[in-house]
Amino acid sequence: MGLRSLGVALASTAALITLPAVAPPPALAADANLSQGRTATSSSTENAATPATAAVDGDTATRWSSAATDDQWLQVDLGATASISQVVLNWEAAYAADYKIQVSSDARTWSDLRTVNGGDGGTDTLAVSGQGRYVRMQGIHRATPWGYSLWEFQVFGTPGTTQPATCSTANSAQGKAASASSTENAGTPASAAFDGNDGTRWSSQAADPQWLRVDLGSSQDICKIDLNWEAAYGRDFQLQASADGQTWNTLKTVTGATGGRASYDVSGTGRYVRVLGTARATAWGYSLWEVAVHTTSGGTGGPVQGGGDLGPNVIVVDPSTPNLQQKFDQVFAQQESAQFGSGRYQFLLKPGTYNGINAQLGFYTSISGLGLNPDDTQINGDITVDAGWFNGNATQNFWRSAENLAITPSNGTDRWAVAQAAPFRRIHVKGGLNLAPNGYGWASGGYIADSKIDGTVGPYSQQQWYTRDSSVGGWTNGVWNMTFTGVQGAPATNFDTGPYTTLDTTPISREKPFLYLDGNAYKVFVPAKRTNARGVSWPANAGTSLPLDQFYVVKPGATAATINTALSQGLNLLFTPGVYHLDQTIDVTRPDTVVLGLGLATLVPDGGVDAMHVADVDGVRLAGFLIDAGATRSDTLLRIGPAGAAADHSANPTTMQDVFIRIGGAGPGLATNSVVVNSDDVVVDHTWIWRADHGEGVGWETNRADYGLVVNGDDVLTTGLFVEHFNKYDVLWNGERGRTIFFQNEKAYDAPNAAAITHDGIVGYAAYKVADTVAVHEAWGLGSYCNYTSDPSIVQRHGFQVPVKPGVKLHSIQVISLGGKGQYAHVVNDTGAPTSGTDTIPSKITQFP
Repeated sequence: MGLRSLGVALASTAALITLPAVAPPPALAADANLSQGRTATSSSTENAATPATAAVDGDTATRWSSAATDDQWLQVDLGATASISQVVLNWEAAYAADYKIQVSSDARTWSDLRTVNGGDGGTDTLAVSGQGRYVRMQGIHRATPWGYSLWEFQVFGTPGTTQPATCSTANSAQGKAASASSTENAGTPASAAFDGNDGTRWSSQAADPQWLRVDLGSSQDICKIDLNWEAAYGRDFQLQASADGQTWNTLKTVTGATGGRASYDVSGTGRYVRVLGTARATAWGYSLWEVAVHTTSGGTGGPVQGGGDLGPNVIVVDPSTPNLQQKFDQVFAQQESAQFGSGRYQFLLKPGTYNGINAQLGFYTSISGLGLNPDDTQINGDITVDAGWFNGNATQNFWRSAENLAITPSNGTDRWAVAQAAPFRRIHVKGGLNLAPNGYGWASGGYIADSKIDGTVGPYSQQQWYTRDSSVGGWTNGVWNMTFTGVQGAPATNFDTGPYTTLDTTPISREKPFLYLDGNAYKVFVPAKRTNARGVSWPANAGTSLPLDQFYVVKPGATAATINTALSQGLNLLFTPGVYHLDQTIDVTRPDTVVLGLGLATLVPDGGVDAMHVADVDGVRLAGFLIDAGATRSDTLLRIGPAGAAADHSANPTTMQDVFIRIGGAGPGLATNSVVVNSDDVVVDHTWIWRADHGEGVGWETNRADYGLVVNGDDVLTTGLFVEHFNKYDVLWNGERGRTIFFQNEKAYDAPNAAAITHDGIVGYAAYKVADTVAVHEAWGLGSYCNYTSDPSIVQRHGFQVPVKPGVKLHSIQVISLGGKGQYAHVVNDTGAPTSGTDTIPSKITQFP
């Protein structure tokens, strides 16, 4: 680590610097350090102890360090445009051989200030000249096997001069995330007042007070607000601004208003703007066609800012929250049977002890503790899922979740009678767990991971279940397919005579990221990868914590363009509960990006676009959201890696966890492919990919989707794979060395006849097809069921089709005819006995070949 002389540095006048200077030239001595204490972000961090902020904290004993790849960056937001004269980099031992210093006005388009080749560490002091708000070090080549590591990253210069502000005619609020105290009905949402359409409106319930607010995405200087009232207008109201969505500053108080169009000159600063109605002029609620917010920044909104509040559909509580049981009951009453409704809710429980609570969970409702460990949030009571809404049948208890808390059940046993897409993660049950509904009606789950159940788990009427990396006090029974990996206390394999398939460990696992409170600050914990795991990951909690200001907190009304801008700035995404319509594909291109949903946040691609693409990069985490196909056909709803992706991600795989796909049910939906995995080493941990068999917009062609999961990448692992009802192959596996642990499938109910599903002389597409070119593949705990309600005479050739090669092995495989509606001729290829009759008896193979 060397220090270079000032004389050598001053001799170089080219943009390409080989030997940078160590001390600032005398002419620059008066320039201020503009970066210290400012917001810093990075492409990655080595671990939780080396965050980006440590490079701008003025402390030479703390540092930022990146992942060990070349294409890494560190950037600082100076808060405003500045004239930059000097950048000082104090390298730790892991330094850059080649790098660039770049500047940007918007954190999207970058200009090079300096290029450094042949760096030798130590302290690099670079004289530069340029203007911008954002400055970054873009690594090109590392000098060591480690990542890049900086004790301090200092930017010197002078703040830019401010020109006299003018109030822009542009609307800074259009298309931004909006919320309201209430809505009159589903046709008058808050977002309609900010969509630029005078034919749509927001309207509230008929009570005072009511409010409507918009998140501008970043702090703005607000100069004028325009209101376009519908007939139900506000007589008295206030126009307010806030930095955090909690503390409000009144910009203008209006009394005796007469409705119609009105403009109000205001002066104030804030990220959030609110119209607070205090007295209505009519017997109806408040109703606004449009609200426009004008700022001195010209309506561009500037760069997207991280952090902020969690939106209107996140309910944060603590043990002292008044009427807490009533809050749970109100949401449950709304969501209990709202299988295809638009409501989305997330309960977040601060650490503490909650006594006498029964949190009943309906559709699209999630409950999570905010501690770093499950035992930090203790419920002396219950979290309950039952099936009273469906006459005791739990086979449609979809789309809900519980996570990261402890339960001491009121009667000793908690009831979690769920179907697909209802994860039970990171839970400590201090008692037993009943997976069946009251009355032991049908049930079709389910998934448990990273959980401790001190007592016995009773599946009873559950048809199938997958449990991973957990511990149980006992397991009483099972119907068809109970699969366990890495579960302490799991029953031994008995698939030849019973339902159990048990592996001692899980080959690769990485728990789902989760939101928690560090003091009063929200953070997202990103667990580390484990290999050959057994038992829970906590309280050791290996992984990284990311502050909320490194996330764009996406709220209802946010546009795909804003979401992509946030991603391009290096922000992660935290989708708050809501339904998000996308007019362009969300592009995730940065390594280690976290895309995390709360409350089953739902993405709907419109106009035939794909919902999300992930680049062929390391360590992306996708978790906790639902993609619902739009009415215009998408090619691929979720694509991980482009076609031909071939990079090695074995050290840091991309993970897809509790990401669910739906085609139809909530309305017509169309997609050729649901999920395509092109990247290598991806881990898919719990997904339900579902072409709807009931609901709205359902029919053989009405919600056509040919393929559920297509795997083209090598070394892909799926754990807890649920895929159902596709027009062709439910799973098509083309990649080498793939592995699946637990697979549940139903073939499409609505195949009109055998001819519609005949291909290559074979009646019926296999539920799970491994391509003939594949040499190595292995899978455990597989089941496919047929229920051909449109033509019960269909005899499907087989449930599974694989090449007969030494490296291709299947374990614990079965096919089942549900009530005799259709049959299977074989289990795998032409092996295995046919199903027959109406008694729903499996045809099984313990090993193939």
